[in-house]
Amino acid sequence: MKKTLLATAIAGAAAFTAVSAQAATVYNQDGTKLDIYGNVQLVYAGVKDDDGETRDEIADNGSTFGFAAEHVIYNGLIGYAKIEIDDFKADEMKVAGRDAGDTAYIGLKGNFGDARVGSYDSLLDDWIQDPISNNEYFDVSDSNTFKGAPGDEAGDADVIVGDPEGDKITYTSPVWGGFQFALGTQYKGDGESENLTDSGEASIFGGLKYTYGGFSIAGVYDDLGIYDIEDQSFTYISTDVVNGNVVSTEETVDIDSDLGDQYGVTMQYQWDSLRVAVKYERFESDNDLLKDADYYAIGARYGYLDGMGDVYGSYQYIDFGGSGFSDFDSANDDENDDDNHNEFVAGVTYNISDAMYTYVEGAVRDRDNDQGDGYAVGLTYLF
Repeated sequence: MKKTLLATAIAGAAAFTAVSAQAATVYNQDGTKLDIYGNVQLVYAGVKDDDGETRDEIADNGSTFGFAAEHVIYNGLIGYAKIEIDDFKADEMKVAGRDAGDTAYIGLKGNFGDARVGSYDSLLDDWIQDPISNNEYFDVSDSNTFKGAPGDEAGDADVIVGDPEGDKITYTSPVWGGFQFALGTQYKGDGESENLTDSGEASIFGGLKYTYGGFSIAGVYDDLGIYDIEDQSFTYISTDVVNGNVVSTEETVDIDSDLGDQYGVTMQYQWDSLRVAVKYERFESDNDLLKDADYYAIGARYGYLDGMGDVYGSYQYIDFGGSGFSDFDSANDDENDDDNHNEFVAGVTYNISDAMYTYVEGAVRDRDNDQGDGYAVGLTYLF
């Protein structure tokens, strides 16, 4: 699950959550408050691999245990902290263990806005990607795929190293006349194993949002500065057909440049329990190994029968090798047609009670051998 509905509600973005938050306030005295919350998420899912074979499993889908604390420093200034632990593997708790956490940060909020430091979702995720597709099991693809070092094969988007959420500092302004901005940095020091260089590297990101009634538009940019690649070589095998014969050649690409830039714009409108959003998102490569990628998407979510659940879906077209939105048509050439594809994701949730809901989702990815196509049926309990 991309973001637990309970955690989203705790964070203040309660619109379109499937059920009400079940957080328990265990302490609230003298301006200090502590909430404990969590969820157990189990899913049965089947997804086609690169050979077109469906691989199914019963799996944990992001079960989470969290603490949210805040205290009043003085009138108008509040200090707060939050930590979420996930990856419990609830389907195999006895043998699987746990590998990592999810979210942890400390911050200050007040009339000046909000400032935080720690590990949390990226601004592009929150403002650009989530309005299109923040589902239970399947989501449409996004440019976060490229964060990290490139894969071992030319054109491969697999990530060797990447951390879109950690080591961040973000300031978010109050809303003035419908306008709000956010500015932040992500830093990887030379003592961190995920750093791709021998020196400290920092990314700069920022965004601007405007809201008027039920309409909002947001834009976000990230220079991906922590993914600068210095003096690295990648070797791959290129295959071509010459005079009817298949010829394989070993190629080496030397990279001493930035990974690229990431940015996007999303517009959305909400009518009562219906929300519709459109998105343009781009990864602009600064090296010869990865192609540029453009993401054009539309998504909708409707709450039915006065809170019984949600019906939702999204469509996205991914265009590789183009020069951006203004060059949409020319990007569809023979060289890139094999990579370009459509994606469809749809689902429905049903609230069994205030603390429990179930869902069904499906995805079609339009890739070779139907790779990534699948279905999921899940059950979530919130506490």
